[in-house]
Amino acid sequence: MDNRLIVEQVKSLIEGTNNNIGALGNVAALLKETFDYYFWVGFYVVRGEELVLGPFQGPVACYSIKKGRGVCGTAWAKAQTLIVPDVHQFPGHIACSSRSNSEIVVPVFRHQEVIAVIDVDSERLDAFHDDRELLEAIAKIIEPLI
Repeated sequence: MDNRLIVEQVKSLIEGTNNNIGALGNVAALLKETFDYYFWVGFYVVRGEELVLGPFQGPVACYSIKKGRGVCGTAWAKAQTLIVPDVHQFPGHIACSSRSNSEIVVPVFRHQEVIAVIDVDSERLDAFHDDRELLEAIAKIIEPLI
């Protein structure tokens, strides 16, 4: 599916809703169903000094992640998108699922502060090549839901 169509569908999923949790759940479902190599898709939201689990699609996940820990916590601390081709080579990787082999984490910003991250895992090694632009666009769209 064309990334522009996905962006438009994300916009339509959140437009006019006051059910932020449901909308984030639908965005996660859209991404997981659209990309067959997305094994886990979800949101972690900043609460104090940790990221807490938000809506997601996939197997069970970690409830919270400390700032600077794992791929999610590192993306938060560095305030930048991280693409990890092999999570088993990432220092301090948090193995919420042993089936995960690669990961992309995209921060969601409000006023230049990270307020959440989009986390996507794949069972494939080096799975994320053309995903950054789309996920960064989605991060901007979903910011009001956080």
